[in-house]
Amino acid sequence: MKPVLFDFSDAQLVEFLTQMGQPKFRAKQVREWLNRGAPNFQSMKNLPEMLRRDLDRVAQTLPVRVIKKLESSDGQTTKFLLELGDCEQIECVLMRTSYGNSVCVSSQAGCAMGCKFCASTLLGLKRNLTVNEIYSQILVAQWELRNDKFADRPIRPNGDANNDDVSHIVIMGTGEPLQNTQNVIGFIERANHDMGIGWRKITVSTCGIVPGIRDLTQWGRPINLAISLHAPTDDLRSRIMPINNKYKIREVLDAAFDFSAAHNRQLMIEYILLAVRNENGTTELLNCTPEYAEKLSELLRGKNCMVNLIPWNAVDERDFVSPSGNAVHRFQDILIKNGIHTRIRRERGNDIGSACGQLRLNNAKVK
Repeated sequence: MKPVLFDFSDAQLVEFLTQMGQPKFRAKQVREWLNRGAPNFQSMKNLPEMLRRDLDRVAQTLPVRVIKKLESSDGQTTKFLLELGDCEQIECVLMRTSYGNSVCVSSQAGCAMGCKFCASTLLGLKRNLTVNEIYSQILVAQWELRNDKFADRPIRPNGDANNDDVSHIVIMGTGEPLQNTQNVIGFIERANHDMGIGWRKITVSTCGIVPGIRDLTQWGRPINLAISLHAPTDDLRSRIMPINNKYKIREVLDAAFDFSAAHNRQLMIEYILLAVRNENGTTELLNCTPEYAEKLSELLRGKNCMVNLIPWNAVDERDFVSPSGNAVHRFQDILIKNGIHTRIRRERGNDIGSACGQLRLNNAKVK
C-alpha cells in the first residue's frame, strides 16, 4: 500500500521529499496542494513533471480515492463513492443549497445499528474512520466545487455566485457517529480550525447513543444535534431500531435536551415516515398514523425542538413503502396543532441514491 502524504507531519513530508532528492521547499508546495484536496500529483501544477510522475508511482495524496461520482438530475447534488487505503468503501454527498454548500460525511465504513429501513446497515460494520478519513471527504467536495466554477449551475437564490466553498457539514452519512465519538470530535475541531466552518453550521446525527450524547455535552461546543427517533413508543421503535433495546426513548431525549439546553441550540428530531404494503395490495401506515402523531406531540410538547419529517426513500432490499402525501400532511398538521415546530424535508439526490437512508457501504447491493 502506498504511503498517504496527507497523513504525514510536516517533518515527515520534508524527509520523504529530500530522500527523493528534492529541496525542502517542495514539501511546503506539496502540503499546500494536499490541504486543497488535490486528488493526485498531476494536479500539482507548480511541481516539475518528473517529480509528479515519481510521486504518483510511490505515494498517494489523500486517504480516500474517488472511484465513482454521480450527479443528480437537477445538478445540485453530487454523490462520491470513495475507496479507503484498505479497499473499504464509503460515500459522501455534496448538496448545493440556497444557504450554501453542505456536505454529508460518513463516520464509519458500514453500520452496526441494524435499523430496518436503512441501506447503510445492510452489510454490517467494517470499521471506524480516522479523523483524516472523515476530513478528506470535505476536501473531496471542496475540490469539486473549486474546479467546477464554469459548470452550468444556477446562481443560488440569495444571489451568491461564489459556489466554491463548503459552508455546512452534516455527519449523517454511513455509520453511527457516536460509536466513533473521539474521531468525530477530532474531525469537527479540525474543520472548524482549518476550514473556518462555524460550530453552528455543523450537525451530528445519532440514533441515540446516550453516552456519546453526554460526551458531546461535556465537550462543550455549540454544534447542532439531530436525533433519529422514527417512533414515539418504545415498542414500535425497538421493532424498527434495535438500539432502542439498549437506550429507551426517554433516556435518549433526556440526554439530547440536556445537550440543547447547555448550548442553547434547537434539537432536531429526525422522523422517517414509513408504511407497509399488505398482501392484498393496500398500504398500511406504520409509524405515521394520527395516533402516533399525538403520542409524538406528547413527548415533545413545550420542548426546544424541530421535527424533520422524511417520507421514506426507497431501498430495494427493504419492504417498506412511502406513505401518501395526504398521510404525510395529516401527520404534520397534528404536530403543528400541538405546537410542535415541524417541516417536511425536501430530499436531495433520490435519483442517485444519496437521500436519507439510501447510503450504502459500497456500490454492490446485497444479494
